[in-house]
Amino acid sequence: MERFVLTDAQWAKMEPHCLGKPTDPGRSGSDNRLFIEAVLWIVRTGSPWRDLPSLFGNWNTVFKRYRDWVKADVFVRLFEACSHEPDMEYAMVDATIVKVHRHGQGAKGGPQSQAIGRSKGGMTTKILALTDALGNLVRFVLLPGQRFDTVGVPPLIDGVCFGGLIADKAFDSNSIILELTERGSKAVIAQHPRRASPLQIDDDLYKWRHLIENFFGKLKEFKRIAMRADKTDQSFEAAIHLAAAVIHSR
Repeated sequence: MERFVLTDAQWAKMEPHCLGKPTDPGRSGSDNRLFIEAVLWIVRTGSPWRDLPSLFGNWNTVFKRYRDWVKADVFVRLFEACSHEPDMEYAMVDATIVKVHRHGQGAKGGPQSQAIGRSKGGMTTKILALTDALGNLVRFVLLPGQRFDTVGVPPLIDGVCFGGLIADKAFDSNSIILELTERGSKAVIAQHPRRASPLQIDDDLYKWRHLIENFFGKLKEFKRIAMRADKTDQSFEAAIHLAAAVIHSR
């Protein structure tokens, strides 16, 4: 018997957002909960789809269903359903790099058509995340591994209100600090040694940055995220959204 992940409480939040419910037009899904457990098994173990245990059904059927749900943004809705109301007194931003398995480099158009690039670690993808004051994921963007972290910040914070932003010195950028000043948000960003006139930051508040690092640690417990094996950004984002949904509602 395989170890399942979803609790009844988690499933209750997810069920209304699944495709193939009896009330939906078209063909009904035979067992949406078992299907999500199948996807979680792949994301947790990092195994190829062909190795999916038979109790979940035919691997190719499950994979095709997964791609249908990815294209329909179902995993985004599952994440939103399991997310608590964010505490935006402060927000935190940080990035983590994951290696890309060679099986994840075959997308149409090549790696350059996806958020895959060559950095010191080889072919990598960067996950840039925004969390609330409790370290819960609010949103994320994917970047090629060699891109600067600051590139992804504008779309990440666009339309998001928060009292202040906590980040390490990789985000010590004049443009980001100007954006925060214009918003009336507090900048709690470690200062780069080369800055001529360093800003004074709240050191005690800055210590809470470990919460976003804790989130990345939990996220990388899912092996298919710790090493990217998905060819397309869309599929990789779906895996992250599903993993984050489980993390949020634990």
